[in-house]
Amino acid sequence: MTERGIDLEGLLKLRLAVARCGEMDCARWWNTQGQLGGRGASVLRRGFPRTHHFAQARSVFSVAAARCAEVFSLPGAMTLWWLGEDIEEAFDRQWEEWLDQADAWAPFFDQITGITSPEPFACLTDLDLVRSAEIEAAKHLQVDPSGHSVKIDGGANVAGLLALGFAKGSEGKLVVPYAVSASWG
Repeated sequence: MTERGIDLEGLLKLRLAVARCGEMDCARWWNTQGQLGGRGASVLRRGFPRTHHFAQARSVFSVAAARCAEVFSLPGAMTLWWLGEDIEEAFDRQWEEWLDQADAWAPFFDQITGITSPEPFACLTDLDLVRSAEIEAAKHLQVDPSGHSVKIDGGANVAGLLALGFAKGSEGKLVVPYAVSASWG
């Protein structure tokens, strides 16, 4: 399913990979400690035996979005965690379908659980979530002078570039990739 050119399943996978990379036991960007790792699964599986992976994801997504907004906020800007009302509504509708197919998602969540690298670039390429054109474009991204953000200038897969933009940060140093709606279709 796509919404304004966004592959929602791909978006979920990108968000999961970046969310896991940013946890305290990896890149230390947001204050979740292995929530998308084995520890989070073992805790939430008791209360949500079938959908615990999605409960883990929802919680880390919320923390990551809040942390990104704390570090960099520009009215009207989109980030990996907020792509505009239409896309987020479509994502939430699709979420319900993903919950119904939770067992089919288990293998991908197992891959996310195995991420121990604080390097989003490596994680995204290892999971085959980004294409070579996006990788090439990401190499040319520049962190703004304040050191807090990197602007993404649109493209066919803005979500992939927003995810790759996190690679401009480093352990303990979050750099927030963003795009403005006029820069993509």
